[in-house]
Amino acid sequence: MSDLQVEDFYYMAEDFVDDMDEDNYGRAGGDMDADEYDLLTKVTDTSSAQARKGKDIQGIPWERLNITREKYRLTRLEQYKNYENIPSSGEAVDKECKQMEKGGNYYEFFHNTRLVKPTILHFQLRNLVWATSKHDVYLMSNYSVMHWSSLSCNLSEILNFSGHVAPTEKHPGSLLEGFTQTQISTLAVKDNFMVAGGFQGELTFKHLDRKGVTFCTRTTYDDNAITNAIEIYDSLRGGINFLASNNDCSVREYDTERYQLLNHFRFPWPVNHTSVSPNRRLITVVGDNLDGLLVDSQNGKTVATVVGHLDYSFASAWHPDGHIFATGNQDKTCRVWDIRHLSTPVATLKGNLGAVRSIRFSSDGQFMVVAEPADFVHVYSTSADYRKRQEIDFFGEISGVSLSPDDESLYIGIWDRTYASLLQYNKRHTYGYLDSYL
Repeated sequence: MSDLQVEDFYYMAEDFVDDMDEDNYGRAGGDMDADEYDLLTKVTDTSSAQARKGKDIQGIPWERLNITREKYRLTRLEQYKNYENIPSSGEAVDKECKQMEKGGNYYEFFHNTRLVKPTILHFQLRNLVWATSKHDVYLMSNYSVMHWSSLSCNLSEILNFSGHVAPTEKHPGSLLEGFTQTQISTLAVKDNFMVAGGFQGELTFKHLDRKGVTFCTRTTYDDNAITNAIEIYDSLRGGINFLASNNDCSVREYDTERYQLLNHFRFPWPVNHTSVSPNRRLITVVGDNLDGLLVDSQNGKTVATVVGHLDYSFASAWHPDGHIFATGNQDKTCRVWDIRHLSTPVATLKGNLGAVRSIRFSSDGQFMVVAEPADFVHVYSTSADYRKRQEIDFFGEISGVSLSPDDESLYIGIWDRTYASLLQYNKRHTYGYLDSYL
């Protein structure tokens, strides 16, 4: 993974705010006064009822701009620059791969709040939004981990990394001096447990139902120390463990009872993402290499290699059946694999704009959510063999996507200097008994 941060890559996105500010806020050759600018950029939420009446889900006042939404969408598709480590990897995919049919309607827009301001530290790392229930979401906003309650519409700060953060509990191996001004590159939250990974290999553990920080450690003092991804999971032995994927070519496994390093697996290249199979016996490992690995979770030895991607991968996820897993790549594809037949992917799913940065399977296995770096989230139907999808379309960089554990809510973090927000979609239901009653 590149060691450059997101501010070094503004050129990639043809920044949305700059486009709006410079090209579209002006009216018929005249400059906009301050009052009109404030009206256009006023922070307002959007409800499902307002959206049904025609309000833009992000609150963008297209009727006051010199460009339509449709035209701006075409501009974005033409001008967005997908970041590639292997030149022209996306173009090669465009020639050989067609997109799957649109038309699925699995999740419907429920609410967009602009009180929440998701942010991104590193342009390639987009796992910064986590839902622990259909009403509770944790996300990064600048230096802070924030909690959003969609029930009370209350935003609260959980932990601020801008100053000094030190553990309030004593555990063997914990850095009691803590950290100062930690730049959080990745985040994971499950149940009442949170792990934040830093740009210099920092790991900070916190119980959400306790005050203070439980444990702090630094995985490595290597110059190339970025924590790329974290996964929290139920271990084979009982209890909760987590994996930290790091740019120093390592994957480290920790337990959350004694906060000890259980395993340290080394690879030939930086590891950008890992995910543990439902039976806890296999780990997908992807990173700065064209191929992905399946490794034994007990000893880290490679069991199989998956071949097909044309660039580096930054996302992976397992279907709950334990046979299917998916990998996301900068070649603009998500490839779905069956461990029983790894020679070719089950499906190759192409995006619109750029790299696949996040993948989530629903807990019931019916859907797979795939996030691009900006503007598009795709929800694929697994029962339709991934041939049918719902396309969620908006404007802005994606800081993360998360399904609630019961699959009822889908949250999308949007990072943008003007229209930063948190989108909430709720699962559609068909109530057959009502139809029969009527």
